[in-house]
Amino acid sequence: MTQINQETLDPADWDEMRALAHRMVDDAITYLATVGDRPVWQPVPDHVAARFEEPAPHDPGDPAAVYDEFLETIFPYPMGNIHPRFWGWYMGNGTVLGALADFMAAIMNPNLGGGNHVANMVEEQVVNWMKAMLGFPKDASGLLVSGGSMANVIGLTVARNDRAGFNVRELGLRAGAEQMTVYASVEVHSCHQKAVELLGLGSRALRKIAVNDDYTIDLAALEAAIAADRAAGCRPIAIVGNAGTINTGAIDDLNALADLCAREGLWFHVDGAIGAVGVLAEGVKAQLAGIERADSIALDLHKWMHIPFEAGCVLVRHDAAHRETFALTPAYLEHGTRGLASGRLWFSEYGLQLTRQFRALKVWMSIKEHGLDRFGRMMVRNVEQAHYLGSLIASEPALELMAPIGLDIVCFRYNPGGLNDEALDALNKEVLIRLQEQGIAAPSYTTLNGRYCLRAAIANHRSTQADFDALVEAVVRLGRMIHEGG
Repeated sequence: MTQINQETLDPADWDEMRALAHRMVDDAITYLATVGDRPVWQPVPDHVAARFEEPAPHDPGDPAAVYDEFLETIFPYPMGNIHPRFWGWYMGNGTVLGALADFMAAIMNPNLGGGNHVANMVEEQVVNWMKAMLGFPKDASGLLVSGGSMANVIGLTVARNDRAGFNVRELGLRAGAEQMTVYASVEVHSCHQKAVELLGLGSRALRKIAVNDDYTIDLAALEAAIAADRAAGCRPIAIVGNAGTINTGAIDDLNALADLCAREGLWFHVDGAIGAVGVLAEGVKAQLAGIERADSIALDLHKWMHIPFEAGCVLVRHDAAHRETFALTPAYLEHGTRGLASGRLWFSEYGLQLTRQFRALKVWMSIKEHGLDRFGRMMVRNVEQAHYLGSLIASEPALELMAPIGLDIVCFRYNPGGLNDEALDALNKEVLIRLQEQGIAAPSYTTLNGRYCLRAAIANHRSTQADFDALVEAVVRLGRMIHEGG
């Protein structure tokens, strides 16, 4: 009889793998415990980068040797967002238990498209926690996704299908006689333009409305744009409210937007990728009044709640509209009353993916470990740190605050005086690059009113006041050095 190959992908020696796993966990804990002792960021050397051009191996390798290569070529060169002085873009730091939860989720390795297994119950509970946190009704629907971009795509997809006035899924967009339009401020995240393009509406269908001096949407301009579009034969379908803009952290008047949507019969979507979880923070929650009135909300848990990437969430007030937008049940996915296919809730019916990872476990374990109130306290501290940084900027003659501080985002620049905006842009670009290349700190940048500025997005549970003292000292020192030709 022919011998069948019994080779598997399990370890050849379980004890050796156990020892390696213990070593990896020890290294990981040390790595995080000492993160502040290392540069925030460092470029990958050319000789290391060259290693990633090598072809894939065809034969098995020693797991310990593979791990050693990781320690040499990958571990020393992170993006930097785990560091206390990382304030670039808007990223959380992650947590130790959240990382370990991701490991355990991968060990279980379930697919959360559907079925009768406990991982689905964990995601349902996490979604229910988010609904309660944001003031949504218990019968609302929700889904964990990769991040805010996908959450916004899902929310706007439901909005399009619900407000189109015809069956988009069956007939396609050509069945609509009117151009559908969506409204948001000029400060809206770029993912919304991608969303309307992906949804077949075209980028011109996203009407970008002017903002006030505080970077919130101009309500009078918004109403005028809706009226003009109706007069031109368009079909307005949705307004996107910002619960924290990407540039400055500005929060639109969400109650006013909810009122306008109610009057106009529009879907009210809130992009809360940055600020929605701020409902946990005293002093921030009041600024988010009206978010509970949204038809859909996009939020990120890997930002201000520090869940390891990826952990986004979309909530939809109307379960039926949400499910009708995405549900499709072929024969091989028919739900049973018993057995593995008997699960009550199939998340694949609420989004694009049938294959879905068990991202809920790291959220569940992190909230169980810390409790919602601790997350809120971390957010309050970040807001206080933003205003502390603002006070340092105000007291330094060579620094200039470029926008009102929104939530925990501070935009500023080095300005020694006597330079035009073009020269100041070049000077501040070089300041930022040197901050990063020297491993001192990692803010990011943006352009406000045509002027380049440094942007510190302080979503960091490891930052201390001393870190902001060091940032200001370094910006002034580097700025002076560059300005003087150094």
